[in-house]
Amino acid sequence: MTTEQRQALEALAEWQDDTDDIMYEAEQDMSPDVDEILRGEQRVDIGIIEDLAHEIMGDFWQPITSTGNTRRIDHHTRRDRIQRRVDAFNMQLPAITNAFLAWSLDHALSGKRSFFDLRCIPEVEANSGFWTGKVVDVFRAENTTLTIRTTDTFIASALVRHGVIPCSPISPSVAVTVDALELYRVAHLQNPHFSMQAFSKTICDLHGVEYHHYLSRQLTIAFDLYMLIRSSVDTLVAEALNRNSPDWRLKHACPSCTYTLKDEAPLMFTLLFAIDGNDSLKRILRRTLGIDDNDSGESSELPTTQHVQGDRYLSREYVNQWKKAGIVDSEATLDADSLENPCAARWNNMDDEKTKRAWGVYDETGIFAAVCRHGFCLLIADMVQSGELAKYPLAIVSKLLDTFGDGLGGGYDIGCQFRTTLDNSPLGPRARSLHYTSLLDHLARYVPGLGLEDLETCERTFSKSNALAPMTRYTSIFHRQQAIASYFEYNDEYKVYANLSDFLYNNYKQALDIISDSHVTLPKLMHDLNLTHESIFEDWLTEEKTYLQGLRTEPEDETLQMEYFQRLINLGASKDELDASSSVWAVATPATAHGLASDESATRRLETARRHALENYEKDLRFVQELECKLSITHRWTPEDPDWQSVGRLVANCKYQHALDTLEGLVVARIFELTKMNRSGTGYKMRKHIAKALQARSAAIKTALDRYNTAARALSPPHQSLKWEEVVEYAFLADFDLLRDSRNDVSQCPWASPSTRQATDLYFKTCRAREEIMRLNVEVRRLATYLRDEEHYLCECQRQAEVLHPVLAHQINLRRQVCSRFNSRHLQRLQDIATLPGFSGILAPGVCTSNDAGDSSSTPNITIPAQLTHALSSSGTSTNDPSAHSISAPEAEEDFEEEEEDVSNMEEASEVLDEVLHIATDS
Repeated sequence: MTTEQRQALEALAEWQDDTDDIMYEAEQDMSPDVDEILRGEQRVDIGIIEDLAHEIMGDFWQPITSTGNTRRIDHHTRRDRIQRRVDAFNMQLPAITNAFLAWSLDHALSGKRSFFDLRCIPEVEANSGFWTGKVVDVFRAENTTLTIRTTDTFIASALVRHGVIPCSPISPSVAVTVDALELYRVAHLQNPHFSMQAFSKTICDLHGVEYHHYLSRQLTIAFDLYMLIRSSVDTLVAEALNRNSPDWRLKHACPSCTYTLKDEAPLMFTLLFAIDGNDSLKRILRRTLGIDDNDSGESSELPTTQHVQGDRYLSREYVNQWKKAGIVDSEATLDADSLENPCAARWNNMDDEKTKRAWGVYDETGIFAAVCRHGFCLLIADMVQSGELAKYPLAIVSKLLDTFGDGLGGGYDIGCQFRTTLDNSPLGPRARSLHYTSLLDHLARYVPGLGLEDLETCERTFSKSNALAPMTRYTSIFHRQQAIASYFEYNDEYKVYANLSDFLYNNYKQALDIISDSHVTLPKLMHDLNLTHESIFEDWLTEEKTYLQGLRTEPEDETLQMEYFQRLINLGASKDELDASSSVWAVATPATAHGLASDESATRRLETARRHALENYEKDLRFVQELECKLSITHRWTPEDPDWQSVGRLVANCKYQHALDTLEGLVVARIFELTKMNRSGTGYKMRKHIAKALQARSAAIKTALDRYNTAARALSPPHQSLKWEEVVEYAFLADFDLLRDSRNDVSQCPWASPSTRQATDLYFKTCRAREEIMRLNVEVRRLATYLRDEEHYLCECQRQAEVLHPVLAHQINLRRQVCSRFNSRHLQRLQDIATLPGFSGILAPGVCTSNDAGDSSSTPNITIPAQLTHALSSSGTSTNDPSAHSISAPEAEEDFEEEEEDVSNMEEASEVLDEVLHIATDS
């Protein structure tokens, strides 16, 4: 080998060592990926095989090549290691949180300089220790030596004090900067498609190193700790601001909904919200391999003690109590009152029997959420291995009633069914006493007090949160909930709150435009219809409602008469068949005779046919006689009788109804498919599938349309025929309901004509617009008052904290900046509302009705959390007295390793004893 070749080889080896360590150690706190080993994508260290063999055979295992050094065997599974890591981080969390608070203030005072820019500043302290390891930033990753002060309780807290998050709780060799993790957090919240794996690959590309699977797993460990620290900091800030009482966030979720003022106009609904389920955020249930295709195997989920902090998520125990309270969790519950809910029998979207087979694949099949009319997320519950069962909306409504009390109005896309379920549940009496209203029992335009609210807030919210679906499908329970909770928290603070004043402005402008247009159009329409008073529209709505309610079921007498009519037709057909079979004679001549056996067989066939015809006739005659007794008919009907002709028209109308039902279902299915095809996020294959379905649907609609027109022409008098161009434009159920003429001709009713319906819709739309103005006048003033009170409260709390605890004051300032960044935008929009022609409200801030501790209108009185008070007292302890601290970093590491050895020795001894007992038992 030449000198140049040797130098090149040495350089390559040095570069390889650097690139392997440039980010993280592969084996630190990581277990080998079994799936990758089985697929041959990951190599297995021979030491792992030796450990496995030693674990199986115990003292009987003797490796061929043995050195004098002994190696401690790790008998813990990956599940054990994850749990030990979580417990270790939780034990150190108070110290880590205090270190993060100190770093956050120092970072702000330094001008937010990066970690490697600050590293050049020497930090020397007597009796201090040092930590050496890899520190990973966005653009750099280097071996770094950091100082461990005598006041640092743990190595992890010492690293966090420098602005880096460790990947291991006890003896970390790799740490990630807070700036890098914060970059990923914000980028992921802005674009949920940006996963941790994509971020890891991005950093590898920026560093010029090869990507390995364990890199993203180690970044995930650091990110989980970072999110845990942020949650701990939020808890401390909430305690300092006296905002840590139960359900405080929910009670103050939306300024325009919950910040009630004194002397404001009363509202029919104190809080308007929408609830609905979304099945996009599913999570695959990990199972072991089954014996066959029908066996899905047992669950292989790893249990964890990690939980998402906060009150946004309802626990499974809280939701399941409504199942234990006597509520049958099946769609039969929703169909129990089909007489009062005719749509239950007409629509299949309320019945998810077809999707039950897919539930076994998923653990969480989606989320069930409550969102206020402005878009703030109130509550979330996981749907677990089921569809939208009754327990989910009941749990949501129960929590909201406990929190807000009287006068709530909730919209649900199957509200007509949920109203029945709520009334029959144990929650029903309380909901009625608190005047809870289940909206969408009728069209929103006809609900007094609803304003212009369409109650489609959940659909708009889910259209954005669906971007989380790809990353939550295969993650763990904790990481899924963490992603969902973080997204909605970020969406509330940075998206919904930022657009709150725009919402108020746009709705105010829309309501004023409707009122302005109605002042011109409605009098003209009333003049054309010869109407003198607007009260006639209320009467027409009542008449239409009465008519439609009368179409729920057919009268029993008519049903029996139509059955009697059909039985008479069947009796006539069986009589003709009997007469025909009785008149048939077998005539044999010498020319046609083929033998005695064949003639006998033909005779038997004729006799059998005659016997069958006689039995059918007698059966039909018995049915006719029974119906004649029920209907008290003394003379059997004939085609010449008026009753026969009248019931014949009823039967023709019934066929018309069935043809209309089929046509209606096909048209609505086409509308849903078109909506799905144009929805953002629909993949190419799904679009192609929907396109083919639309082609087949169009052909089916044309066939159903022909059948409908045939049935319509068979009526007396004939009903109107429909054209293809008219049917595809139908978008409202009322367009179909008006065609359901079963007994009375409504075509001559005044409320059924197109011009009358246009005037009626405009009248009720104007009524809702006036209600919207009244509600907006209240909500605009609430927002103006909240902006003033919240800014004053946080500024005063920050001023008090600067004297008592500067580190805490900095966190309060960060919290204030989150809200105040949009204040100028809100004030400008409020001013725009005040300048609108027709504005009837006031912008002068009022006085909030609630003055409890922590409310924006209360007197600021900061409370220093006990954890921070203890940290202050600990920092005043002499640094020369090591006994003043719980345990130093090197001692902690040493003790933890000794504890691991003791536990390992105990496990080994237990296994040996178990094997000895097993052998003794077998012998």
